[in-house]
Amino acid sequence: MRIWVLTLFAFSLVASAADKPGGIKARVKPGRSGVWIDGKYAGPASRFSVPEKYTADAGEHEVTFRDPRYEDLSIKVTVKPGKTTTIRGKMKAVNVPPPPYGRLRFGGGESESFISVTAGDVSPIYLNGRFYGYVDEFNNAGSGMLLPPGTYRLKMESPIFETVDQDVTVTANKVTVVPLKTSRR
Repeated sequence: MRIWVLTLFAFSLVASAADKPGGIKARVKPGRSGVWIDGKYAGPASRFSVPEKYTADAGEHEVTFRDPRYEDLSIKVTVKPGKTTTIRGKMKAVNVPPPPYGRLRFGGGESESFISVTAGDVSPIYLNGRFYGYVDEFNNAGSGMLLPPGTYRLKMESPIFETVDQDVTVTANKVTVVPLKTSRR
């Protein structure tokens, strides 16, 4: 009877450990790159130089890092129950298009603060379906993205601001400001 109880107890410990999720942490350069786990956006690789840890089920996963100035980097990892898998890598820079450039930024709304960013609101920005950065990088007078002149499809969802899904035209040597409205969710 005693062996049976010990065997049952040991089996329950193994079964519960196998059900535990693990984590994925990235020490990738550049640290501002976005992280996708199995095709789903997870967040930035790091915040304020500190690598983020994302929960992932035990098993095989494909982790992709994206930054507009670098080629995408995809790595397959195995996550063990209750353990954190750390990924190390360096992304390869892409050729920068020649000038002239225009600047695209957001205006209005309320600036994302240190508190909103650390609380998990690091909303991704997409131009023509490609990841380009985060709301807080585009949302103050001195910030924005330098882009070749042209029309871009801009998409952004944020728990703080209303969704943006529109075409924007960037003009050489000018600042294009897309107004933001605070979400009432």
